[in-house]
Amino acid sequence: MNPDLFLVILIVIGLVGRSPIISTAASLLLILKLTHLERYFPAVERRGLELGLLFLTIAVLVPFATGRISVKEITSMFTSLPGILAIIGGMLATYMNGKGLDLLKMDPQLIIGLVIGSIIGIVMLRGIPVGPLMAAGITAFLLKVLNWIWSR
Repeated sequence: MNPDLFLVILIVIGLVGRSPIISTAASLLLILKLTHLERYFPAVERRGLELGLLFLTIAVLVPFATGRISVKEITSMFTSLPGILAIIGGMLATYMNGKGLDLLKMDPQLIIGLVIGSIIGIVMLRGIPVGPLMAAGITAFLLKVLNWIWSR
């Protein structure tokens, strides 16, 4: 399939599915392509995830910078059940991200399925894409569960 046509299809899917993130991302890539700035694709591919995570982290940390989160609220993270579960959730997420990275190193073509699954999740489930590593981590977990079931 022609890459330009594929990007246009993604733009339409994003518009129909009311997902401005998909539409905007595909539009920006199409603009880079049509203005013959494809030489920046490797840099976008290499650093785009880091920049996205940087801005996501900045957005999450704004309440700390503005003082909307007090020292009392921070200490409650270590003394309340929701806080302790949030810490455990963060630990599990980073662990799964690591397993996802290992899986993608062993089987890099899985990224195609992760992207398609993310698009479906955005459009049909109104999800928010936070990164291929978490998707790969969940995939690695599901593969382990299936291997465990099949080996019984």
